[in-house]
Amino acid sequence: MMKAVVYKEKGKLVFEEHTKPSLVNDTDVILKVTLTTICSSDIHIKHGAVPRAQKGVVLGHEFVGIVAETGAAVKKLQVGDRVAVNCETFCGECFYCKNGYVNNCTDKNGGWALGCRIDGGQAEYARIPFADNCLTKIPANVTDEQALFNGDLLSTGYWGCKIGELTSEDVVAIIGAGPAGLCAMMCARLFNPQKIIAIDIDDARLQVAKANGYADIILNPLHDDVTAEISKYTAGRGADKVFEVAGSDKTFALALDIARPNAIVVLIAMYENNQVLPLPNIYGKNLTIKFGGVDGVFCQEIMKHIEQGEINALPLLTHHTDFAHIMEAYDIFENKKENVIKIAVRVAESL
Repeated sequence: MMKAVVYKEKGKLVFEEHTKPSLVNDTDVILKVTLTTICSSDIHIKHGAVPRAQKGVVLGHEFVGIVAETGAAVKKLQVGDRVAVNCETFCGECFYCKNGYVNNCTDKNGGWALGCRIDGGQAEYARIPFADNCLTKIPANVTDEQALFNGDLLSTGYWGCKIGELTSEDVVAIIGAGPAGLCAMMCARLFNPQKIIAIDIDDARLQVAKANGYADIILNPLHDDVTAEISKYTAGRGADKVFEVAGSDKTFALALDIARPNAIVVLIAMYENNQVLPLPNIYGKNLTIKFGGVDGVFCQEIMKHIEQGEINALPLLTHHTDFAHIMEAYDIFENKKENVIKIAVRVAESL
């Protein structure tokens, strides 16, 4: 047996004894979890906003650990390897995988399965299907904390930049300076856009974006005229690319408003409510709107950027705790106490 955070039903998570996982398929790895964290998606599951989430599942899809056991068909990994986990598991063989659309892998354990449909990494051990595809080795000079966001938050930001077709000519507006928004800014910086504009109603988070060089300009709709300010920085046109990473009705509307005609709007946020496209008002803007779940196929590239110091997400780790106190961490994270951004939860010592 082991300790784990389990989703029981809408509104109820429990930290309890749970069966330790074992190998099921030859392509599996059993991972000893060393560091995990809580994601906004875990909160969405708690709220009942993820229909595919299974009651009784161990939560957690953003974690790192040490390979404890390998299936017979695993070729790229050995016992003792330190690895970061991709938030998505994928077979690599179906139509969608072969085209890079791993979020829609057709295998029963494919796509966003960990911590949603199969047991995840808020536990002492986790089974990782298709391990050769879904685990990224952590270089010796990269810490667990540096690698923690590789497979989810940074993958999401990097994927958003790719589908947003970011170029060096762009003024990019990123709505939301929470964990996903800040990671989107870090990844956008790799594409050398003209300006990155961060928008949020939390001044503390905006200061994190500015102080760490994630954003060039910060705007708070509570005291800034966001549309007018963006117009000022774009010769009256509006943002070339808009990433909506906040997930509210107001921020959805704002994204469409501040985008220039013929812009690309990327909806990275996960919404708990249906959104309405105001088509009569935006029809002539000829916007391209892209959205969905991350295709986590850039983990190796991202790890190289981390190793080379081109991505530094450590400032997001505002809180640290041990596994015994993870439920207190949930309270802090869900209710946005103590200016929290992300919480590193130490499950076991690393190598």
